[in-house]
Amino acid sequence: MVSPPCYGLLTRQKEPVPLKSISVTLSIREFVAGVSATLNYENEGKDPLEAFFVFPMDEDSAVHSFEAVVDGKKIVAELQEKSEARTNYENAISQGHQAFLLEEDDQAGDIFSCNVGNLPPGSKAALTLKYVQELPLEADGALRYVLPAILNPRYQLSRGSEGGGLQMKTPAVPSKDVPYTLSLAATVSSQHAIKSVQCSSPVNPIEYLDDKTSAQISLADGHKFDRDVELLVYYSEVHTPSVAVEMGVPAAKLDSLMGDPSAMVSFYPNIPEAQSPTACGEFVFLMDRSGSMHCPMNNQNPSQLRIQAAKETLIWLLKSLPVGCYFNIFGFGSSFESFFPESVKYTQDTMEQALKRVKSMDADLGGTEILEPLKAIYSRTSIPGHPLQLFVFTDGEVNDTFSVIREVKSNGQRHRLFYNRRCFSFGIGEGASTSLIKGIARASGGAAEFITGNERMQSKALRALKRSLQPVVEDVSLSWDLPAGLSAKMLSPEPSVIFRGQRLIVYAQLTGTMPPAEATGKVCLKYTLQGKQFENQVAFSLQPKSDANLTIHRLAAKSFIQTKDMGFEETPANDKKEVLKISMECGVISSHTAFIAINKDLNKPLQGPLTRSDVPSPMLFAQSMMMCSPGMPSGALFRVCCSSPRMGSAPGPMFGASAPMFGASAPKSQTRLKKMKRFLKRGGGPISVKHQPDVEQYDDCYDSGEMSREGSSIDMTDLETNHSDDPLVQLISLQKADGSWDLNEGLAVVLGMSLGDMQAALPVKSVDSSGWATVLAVIWLHDKYKDMKCEWELLERKAVAWIHSHAGSAADGLVKAAVGFLKSSVDPAVFAP
Repeated sequence: MVSPPCYGLLTRQKEPVPLKSISVTLSIREFVAGVSATLNYENEGKDPLEAFFVFPMDEDSAVHSFEAVVDGKKIVAELQEKSEARTNYENAISQGHQAFLLEEDDQAGDIFSCNVGNLPPGSKAALTLKYVQELPLEADGALRYVLPAILNPRYQLSRGSEGGGLQMKTPAVPSKDVPYTLSLAATVSSQHAIKSVQCSSPVNPIEYLDDKTSAQISLADGHKFDRDVELLVYYSEVHTPSVAVEMGVPAAKLDSLMGDPSAMVSFYPNIPEAQSPTACGEFVFLMDRSGSMHCPMNNQNPSQLRIQAAKETLIWLLKSLPVGCYFNIFGFGSSFESFFPESVKYTQDTMEQALKRVKSMDADLGGTEILEPLKAIYSRTSIPGHPLQLFVFTDGEVNDTFSVIREVKSNGQRHRLFYNRRCFSFGIGEGASTSLIKGIARASGGAAEFITGNERMQSKALRALKRSLQPVVEDVSLSWDLPAGLSAKMLSPEPSVIFRGQRLIVYAQLTGTMPPAEATGKVCLKYTLQGKQFENQVAFSLQPKSDANLTIHRLAAKSFIQTKDMGFEETPANDKKEVLKISMECGVISSHTAFIAINKDLNKPLQGPLTRSDVPSPMLFAQSMMMCSPGMPSGALFRVCCSSPRMGSAPGPMFGASAPMFGASAPKSQTRLKKMKRFLKRGGGPISVKHQPDVEQYDDCYDSGEMSREGSSIDMTDLETNHSDDPLVQLISLQKADGSWDLNEGLAVVLGMSLGDMQAALPVKSVDSSGWATVLAVIWLHDKYKDMKCEWELLERKAVAWIHSHAGSAADGLVKAAVGFLKSSVDPAVFAP
């Protein structure tokens, strides 16, 4: 066997990679971003070139433009039905014409491929794609924009569909050796003042203009491809409801989406916090235990692995569950397993059983097949009076995204205007699939969170748990008060679930006769909470504003497409017809359409062999421990030999996206082979797989957590840092299921005092010592970890309720004595029932 090169083969002739630079221009207005990304190619070889480039993008992005400038000539792409576009691309290449193809992956809505076909020797090409997207609102009020720096390998199910998908992998190189550069220039503008702009990567000095209503940001020279580029924008009035009306295209067909004005409505409902009348619910936690969970949480601080953070988060969640509910925990990878055959009632005994298994849990289940455990969870009999609340944690390395979303959607079970089988999803680490994480939350009326950088998984998981315990908002409705002759046609799904602290954005098409410029309209959001009616109303001008990018129209089209598009092969016929209509009409790409540009103006068709080039990926921290070496098992890779350059799209990075040579959640060898054979049906050449049995050996090696680097053995588990010495973790682990603490040596150690002193200070000897211990623990939390209250608030709530039910009239005396004993300044009011 020929040993694979450590740093990848740039082309078969070992010629330089054709991608030279990536230039990104970002414009953020209020809470919408417009992005223009240009990829600059140059063929320095002697033969015509076909290059492949694959990149991630947020699932909510609406790609609406694709063009190429080749040696000064501009070629604008046309949006076509996908099968037609693929056929036209293949025909153009075979005839020697220059062609460019941009398409969305068939099975995931957040991955795109760009094919550059027949780039002549010495020729330069600049490919520009443009997209718009909503920016998510973080808990602290920040608007967040992310330029991805990693594309994880997507795991392929053995029964995956044929015909599309981005399965091939490109070589990975250390970030310092990436042969192309990245530049980013951003402009932020808002009618409200900009408090600040923060960036995860080094930037040049930020310029604030016009009384801080605009700002300009650019990456500093020498940007490293080792992390996402994340911008956080803080406005002074981010929670103000608003309505923006955008003018349509005068030349467009009347009563079409592009011809009529479109409105974007943003609400931030002031939903009061309320306690559920009863503690009910079936809480099922579905945890990713694939090999990639052995990767660090982030590249800046590799001390904690994802699996370790996940285990700590599960401990927090188990301790925070309400007494009387039901729960279960599933782990999944290539297979799945559950802690209990059926969900069990939450008691001290069942909690202790679960905690014991959590502590021994590891990332040892191989790949990432989430569909089967989902089916197993949904197939179980519902518990009367306890609606299912599903919490899914994954680093998102799954490729059958649409199948997973369909499964969740079909089991959502709506009751009146709300879901009673909600899914709260969490994307762990840089590179988690936005299509998967957002899709399953949206399909079930739940909420999605992403944990990147130095963010703590616990805080976001506990926020979701708190939302799941809130009383359900019912009778949600959106009504319009418009002048006669004008009506609003909703393009977004009607709001059905609203959580406290959540922003709601909906889109509508305004049809009919537009009134005079001075006319106004109103839109009102109404809902019922625990029998009380609430409403948020906002008035707005009906004078549409023009926007060359038609941002609102395209985001409205994307919102509509998301509700109907379930993948290239699985979308129902009627929905596919509507998706195609809106996609083609608005120029917004979908899984059923693709952009294609063909340059037929060459003096003569290109002749000679066509070289294929795969753009290399930057190798991130986790990958650096997977570099090939003499110590790697001989069958760690199988070798692909092709006689045709058009074997399919090869994952490579945009914006420094990463596709490791050795996928952290690598599928088993038979699955790989089947996928490659399916690619050949689209015009690829013959394929040979060498040392195939050893590939399985490699998979087993990875699944066990064992890799090699530079000839030496590395046990990935050695990287795990023991966080058991964290006093907060220790205190939480000592809390009982009912919310109380026992007065014992373990609690004394955490509180940093003697058990004898604590016992002697008990003010009322006739009171259960657990009451005294619980009061001390709660005060200690307020004193030592006040800034992390979001993580222990539910724990405290249980503790306070227990104190009042067990200590009775002695509670006030215990609190007063504990404040004095701990020399604390905590307000006793925190113990109010």
